[in-house]
Amino acid sequence: MASSSLSVNATHLPRLPRRGERADGLSATQRRAMVLAILAAHVAAVYCLLQVRELREAAHEVAPMFVDLIAPPAPPVPVPPPTPRPIQKKPLPSPVIAAVPSPAPAPFVVPAPPPLPEPVQAPPAPAAVQAPPAPPAPAPAPKIIPASAVQYLEPPAPEYPRLSRRNAESGRVMLRVFIDIAGMPRNVQVSSSSGFARLDDAALAAVQKARFKPYSENGQPTAGWTYVPINFELEK
Repeated sequence: MASSSLSVNATHLPRLPRRGERADGLSATQRRAMVLAILAAHVAAVYCLLQVRELREAAHEVAPMFVDLIAPPAPPVPVPPPTPRPIQKKPLPSPVIAAVPSPAPAPFVVPAPPPLPEPVQAPPAPAAVQAPPAPPAPAPAPKIIPASAVQYLEPPAPEYPRLSRRNAESGRVMLRVFIDIAGMPRNVQVSSSSGFARLDDAALAAVQKARFKPYSENGQPTAGWTYVPINFELEK
């Protein structure tokens, strides 16, 4: 009987805490998480309280004021004036007594030699006299072509002026003509007038348009002067 009364049921005994576990039944990791959660709840509560305007202003008023005291600048150190240098007096130069110069002896003058006779210069050679240039050869006299040797390729065809016909002007114009080697009338002049300017001008214009057969001598074309008569006669 005694032994049965002293027996203990193991199911009704309290569980002993393990190593690293306290009597509250929490591990170290769970306890650290619980502390962090409590701190976070306090921080959130303080932040919500600061969002209220009245509490924020009261917090600013209660907050301590920090004042930095700035020391005033040190007064400038006076610079001592420079020490004046003593003035050194230069000694006066001693006077120099110049000796009286002795008179210089008179220089010995060597007499100049007599002048040599000038050499006799030969008279200059006479300049060569250049002969005057020979006068140019006279130009050959222009050739006179006889009237009988004058031949035409295009004979002159004078036009009788209407006013000259109306005024019954007539006459003969003698023209002096220079014919070149090609048979062209290069110069036409009035040698003898008809007495009427209109007739003279008509004769000049007709001969200037004419063409002559080149005149030749010994088989060589030759230029020369000739006379060409132009008659203006009214029909009766």
